[in-house]
Amino acid sequence: MSIALAKPNVTPTLSTAPTAGSPSGSSPQRGSLENIAHEKKGANVSIVTTTSEEIPPLGAPLEEKRFWFQRGKTYDPDAIATQPSVFDDPDTALQYWPPATWENRHRVDPSARWTWGEENRLIRKIDWKIMVWACIMFMALELDRSNINQALTDNFLSDLKMNTNDYNMGNTVFKLAFLCAELPSQLVSKWMGPDRWIPTQMVVWSLVASAQFWLSGRASFLTCRALLGILQGGFIPDIILYLSYFYKHHELSLRLGFFWTAMSFSDVIAAFLAYGLLHLRGYHKYAGWRWLFLIEGLLTLIFGIASFILMPPSPTQTSSRLRGKKGWFTEREEIIMVNRVIREDPNKSSMHNRQPITPKLLWKSMLDYDLWPIYILGLLFQIPETTPSQYLTLTLKGLGFDTFKTNLLVIPSTIFHMITMMALTYAGEILGELTLTASFGQIWALPFLIYIYKVDITKINKWKAFGIMSLLLSYPSAHPIQVAWSSRNSNAVRSRTVSAALYNMTVQAGAIIASNIYRNDDAPRYKRGDRVLVALCVTNIAFYILTKIYYVLRNQYKARKWDAMTEDERIIYLKTSTDEGNKRLDFRFAH
Repeated sequence: MSIALAKPNVTPTLSTAPTAGSPSGSSPQRGSLENIAHEKKGANVSIVTTTSEEIPPLGAPLEEKRFWFQRGKTYDPDAIATQPSVFDDPDTALQYWPPATWENRHRVDPSARWTWGEENRLIRKIDWKIMVWACIMFMALELDRSNINQALTDNFLSDLKMNTNDYNMGNTVFKLAFLCAELPSQLVSKWMGPDRWIPTQMVVWSLVASAQFWLSGRASFLTCRALLGILQGGFIPDIILYLSYFYKHHELSLRLGFFWTAMSFSDVIAAFLAYGLLHLRGYHKYAGWRWLFLIEGLLTLIFGIASFILMPPSPTQTSSRLRGKKGWFTEREEIIMVNRVIREDPNKSSMHNRQPITPKLLWKSMLDYDLWPIYILGLLFQIPETTPSQYLTLTLKGLGFDTFKTNLLVIPSTIFHMITMMALTYAGEILGELTLTASFGQIWALPFLIYIYKVDITKINKWKAFGIMSLLLSYPSAHPIQVAWSSRNSNAVRSRTVSAALYNMTVQAGAIIASNIYRNDDAPRYKRGDRVLVALCVTNIAFYILTKIYYVLRNQYKARKWDAMTEDERIIYLKTSTDEGNKRLDFRFAH
């Protein structure tokens, strides 16, 4: 969070005509601040000040109701929603003014005012236009990277003359390739623009996914897993960067909750698809798992082609021949979209959406030690649940369930996982507590992990074993919280671009570890592996507590230095300091 400086007697404004539809007697105007020359990032910027009697009022921060169930009778859709920011003070506005190269700069207007009703209607429109398709694309990704789990139930390993160690190797190769592709893909995305790069990725990986129809053995299996990992690797950080153009921090956290819910929903759909497609075993003398790979890969190809049309470059660049000459948003909506986002985080305008990250900026971002605690959590937090989930279908089939029933029995845990994950994400934002809320997933999993370590579930009633595994895998994942947390604590487009990739790389590294905890010589009990999972779960709880302590101490250190300054010294600091991103003294880490 940034600390806004404001002087009550003056504010930046423009000497242009009011825009129609402005609320509560306000006079929002549009255009750039020119005429009085002030060199700022290569652009001539000027600010005209007016007295407090002439400026439109700002919305009260305490009136913001982030979620529909919080509003109740106190919600006033006609109240001004525009929140205080650094742009309300001419001394600080110049320090944060967007460069001329930023694609949305023509919509920046510090005097713009809008109501909560307008903002909430706009957010719903962004959700339908941007977020829904992002979720559909993620579902396509999950379909093609996880259908290997359904293939396992159709004699996949025996057909290719492989064993579970080969399966582990395939998972390791995929995740290692996925990990290695994260950062390069993010850099390409920042250079080309996510709206171009993401559809390209989808089209190419869909062809590889379909080609798994012709797998012939271990070598071809490992080759396809490696190619899929390389091509899919950057998708998640790419889409997170793209969504950050449209949403405020707390909104992004919740949307990422829906994002990973879409992944779980894709797993439910995959189970039903597998139930039908695996019945094709023997059709034209081919195994059912071959038809599974082919048909689901072709579905992704359709989504990838459509994504070239349905992904606009930015909030103010939605018009095109196929999307319509007028675009998806009105001028008024574009003004609200742009100003609401940069008023919360002015650093979102520091780079344009086709601006590459230089090697120097990349290295600087990688050395940002204040994000390392989140990376450590990303490495460790999912391992205790990922290992059992990768073996769920094999475990169920080993308990005596047939191929088709096994695929359907993964659905309950997937649905409950969606519900608990969304509940956890909402709780983190409502309570304003990220670290301890995120740790709840470990507390949930620990008793179930201890149970499967102490009790051989392969020898108990199969329905009881199914219930224990389902409850374990219904854990509330902190993944959406932590992805948005990494973005929030970056406080710069440069750092945010790299941190999204680095965080997801640590998650994939954790998945590689998880893929190698259960070994063939430990089967089918996997007692040694379960002991490791219990130890890791306890370790994770300790790391969450240490992360909380770290960010509290960092904020206290910054606050002491900031509070010791006079207002004039703070202005001088903003004008002259070389501190960037989350190293600025006026920035506080979320925790």
